[in-house]
Amino acid sequence: MPNRLTLEKSPYLLQHASNPVNWYPWGDEAFQLARKENKPIFLSIGYSTCHWCHVMAHESFEDEEVAKLMNEVFVSIKVDREERPDIDAIYMKVCQMLTGTGGWPLTILMTPEKKPFFAGTYFPKRSSRGMIGMLDLISEIKKVWMTQQEDLLRSSDEIIRHLKSSEEFLGDEVLKEDLLDQAYHELSERFDPVYGGFGLQPKFPMPHQLSFLLRYWKRTKTQSALNMVEKTLNSMRRGGIWDHIGFGFHRYSVDREWLVPHFEKMLYDQALLAISYTEAFQATGKNEYKKTVEEIFDYVFRVLQNPEGGFYSSEDADSEGVEGKYYVWTKSEIDQVLDPSAAEYSHLIFGITEEGNFEDQGSHQAIGSSILHLTEDSLKTFDDARFEKIRQQLFEARSRRVRPHLDDKILMDWNGLMAAALAKASFALNEPRYAVKAEETVRFIWDKMRSSGQFFHRYREGEPAVPANLNDYAFLTWGLIELYESTFKEEYLDKALELSRILMTHFWDEKQGGFYLTSHNSEEILTRTKEIYDGAIPSGNSVTAYNFWRLSELVEDSSWKEKGDQIARFFSKQIKESPLNYAQFMIGFDFAVDPKRVVLKGDLQKESARSFLDALKGKFLPDLTVLLDEANGNHATGAYLCRSRTCSPPVNDPQKMLDLLESANLKD
Repeated sequence: MPNRLTLEKSPYLLQHASNPVNWYPWGDEAFQLARKENKPIFLSIGYSTCHWCHVMAHESFEDEEVAKLMNEVFVSIKVDREERPDIDAIYMKVCQMLTGTGGWPLTILMTPEKKPFFAGTYFPKRSSRGMIGMLDLISEIKKVWMTQQEDLLRSSDEIIRHLKSSEEFLGDEVLKEDLLDQAYHELSERFDPVYGGFGLQPKFPMPHQLSFLLRYWKRTKTQSALNMVEKTLNSMRRGGIWDHIGFGFHRYSVDREWLVPHFEKMLYDQALLAISYTEAFQATGKNEYKKTVEEIFDYVFRVLQNPEGGFYSSEDADSEGVEGKYYVWTKSEIDQVLDPSAAEYSHLIFGITEEGNFEDQGSHQAIGSSILHLTEDSLKTFDDARFEKIRQQLFEARSRRVRPHLDDKILMDWNGLMAAALAKASFALNEPRYAVKAEETVRFIWDKMRSSGQFFHRYREGEPAVPANLNDYAFLTWGLIELYESTFKEEYLDKALELSRILMTHFWDEKQGGFYLTSHNSEEILTRTKEIYDGAIPSGNSVTAYNFWRLSELVEDSSWKEKGDQIARFFSKQIKESPLNYAQFMIGFDFAVDPKRVVLKGDLQKESARSFLDALKGKFLPDLTVLLDEANGNHATGAYLCRSRTCSPPVNDPQKMLDLLESANLKD
């Protein structure tokens, strides 16, 4: 029989609507029942394209034996982490606090008052290799709940005390410019010189670390910073983490070489990596980075675009119940699609062999399937035209396979990131259609994900739901600022200011400082979290600080700078301890150290005015904001540069403007 999840909109919850587990969505009904029946809560948090969530569902939640025990012992709740990041943020902190690690599926056992007493991630059905299985875990919890409930309640209270103390930020220092050097050196120490990226394995793209290094290179002329960026971007683009047939990046690599990915494709990864490759193109002028940006957007428009506007969240790792099945190829499959000459060439460039390079998850034995990647040998004989013909043939053949599941919910924060990526690329690549797509995304959010002035985090099947959080406002504001600097339409600057004022009114902590993830009138779950850590997705506080510092320059209002400075002071203790963990914040801080502003005077309908913009488009100038003064359009076209509230005399030649920007006196 279907459970209560059948009434939900979340694709993840709907995946579990026919489980024999009597799942409830997060809400009062579940907690009231748990109190009435004196049962602990089994909270399971995941997302619809999560491979190990599928594995645990198949092994346990679809299993009658496990479900019977769960229904007897627990009130069970399912949460989509992408739909309710506020719930996920709190209980993920609990898991990391109790176990030293975290991930999805996230498994929490807690009291009817939402207080956790046990945490973990994936559990198999049966215990093995030192890992407790669901059957044994449930039986043990049943016994302890019946015989030692008071001890569990005391333990949960202690966990809550630790959780709340971890939310206390005591920093109040003014950060100094040498913090940029510290961040650079920490990243240098973790850099993998053989394969690029940071650390050994698994490897996540972490594009904001690359964007910070580009800024450090620009500021200090440290060539090794640029080398680290290029090594990483090139290795990812050639590795299996990139889909060489249909484009787009997979979520992360399980190995050091960027070869074997977890095959999910997330909208936020496409957006953030598009920004990094765009900036690398600006910094180096190398067309391979431009091409990668274009191909990322090709994938996004083809697969993730909603016809109404906006973009879907993600594609699954699995198809037909097997991770990566849609993406990997056997040698014989290649040979059936291509003529002998093309097949032989593809074996060379993609490293295809009879045994393959993709292992069975259980046995870890090669199964004859290959993850396509560009080998070192392929680079010596690479032929663009020949490769593209092969790619098209393989793409057509692959399109006849069963596609991975598409999570078609639309999230305000991830769409804000995509709007930022599109707008930035539109300017840097001189491609107006990307700005049009960004504008359509903003319009969709404003029209479909807002009601009576209230923005909502999630939209699906005509329904906006879940009040917008800090990241929603912060990331969309980022997109709006990029859109203004791409189109110079005042409406986007006005909208950015509107969203920033909402944040100050409803999310700012007036007592201590910093932004909460949720608004003052949202549901409070144990505690209201504040986050500055920049993980796979940057934190809302980091992005907002950057937004405020940029807005201060764009609207010439120092109060926004002061608010950005307050965020920096509030989190200063954590940031100083390990700045590499706050790479998005460091991007904003790099800007705040010495911001510059170019004001263009003239009419963009005239070629003379556009020539100034064209001169800026091909340059990497991360500490610059650009404003348009069309009020003087009837007068001579020109530009003047402002720094530290002091402006230079106007210049009437684009090259002189660039000379000013690059001149040594700006580095004093």
